[in-house]
Amino acid sequence: MHQPASPRKTVLSQSLGSPRIAFIALIAANVMLAFGSWFVRMADTGPVASAFWRIALATPILLAAAMVGGWRPTRLGRGMWILFGLAGVCFAADLGAWHIGILQTTLANATLFGNSATLFFPVYGFLAARALPTRLQGIALALATIGAALLMGRSYQLDPKNLVGDLLCLIAGLLYTFYFIFMLRIRERMDSLPALGLATGASILPLLLLAILMGERIWPHNWAPLIALALVSQVIGQGLLIYALGKLSPLVVGIALLVQPVVAASVGLIVYNERLGLPDLVGAVLVAVALVLVRDRPAPLAPAETGSR
Repeated sequence: MHQPASPRKTVLSQSLGSPRIAFIALIAANVMLAFGSWFVRMADTGPVASAFWRIALATPILLAAAMVGGWRPTRLGRGMWILFGLAGVCFAADLGAWHIGILQTTLANATLFGNSATLFFPVYGFLAARALPTRLQGIALALATIGAALLMGRSYQLDPKNLVGDLLCLIAGLLYTFYFIFMLRIRERMDSLPALGLATGASILPLLLLAILMGERIWPHNWAPLIALALVSQVIGQGLLIYALGKLSPLVVGIALLVQPVVAASVGLIVYNERLGLPDLVGAVLVAVALVLVRDRPAPLAPAETGSR
């Protein structure tokens, strides 16, 4: 005879799957991910090689954690393998561009532009929902564009080399958006840990080949930054982010990415004395205001429909 689940277990399951828990996980994820740019700077390998180690060290941990949680390798359909391949290539390209850009601009700018999915991903959400943004949301997007332009302009005035780094990080942000889109589709059919573990594994070979083609130093002398990068940024940060991705709307996920530049700017100020000028502050405020306006009007979008978690 089937035994019904105990009330305590049912309440706990509902609590762990609640939007509030998912939002807390999302904020924690972005705090963890914000330290990634610092770890990349401390690594004694090439920038793409550090991305390779981030992925290579994290993949077995993620897959082992998924198996401890009850997941077992099963036969996946062709469509799922295509999604994993696309997600892996996009994430590898994102990390490669972002890690190179980190070394050519400030931590704050690298994190800000590297997370330009803050705006791109909500736009995808509107397209997927077949809903146009409201007038207020349109104003918010315009403010964010002006803010980003101010940050870009200031970067060029201070040092033209920063502009190259900013552009690379901006390209990384666009690739990050495509990674989100593919992972959102995967999360509709699979739990977060195995989904992240398989997608992370799909990024290993592209990153290794790119690091070799660029002639980078691959084997490190100091493993500490790379281990921190793998555990803090990939296992914890991406793990919490992909968990939240299956439970919150693209608007909320995009907005929460704003936490990363704030934390990274604090690290840059404390560790590298990277100070912001007035245009930087005005640009950052405009972006922040824009994101708050979008956050306050999430009506056109609903949380993603997902399967079992």
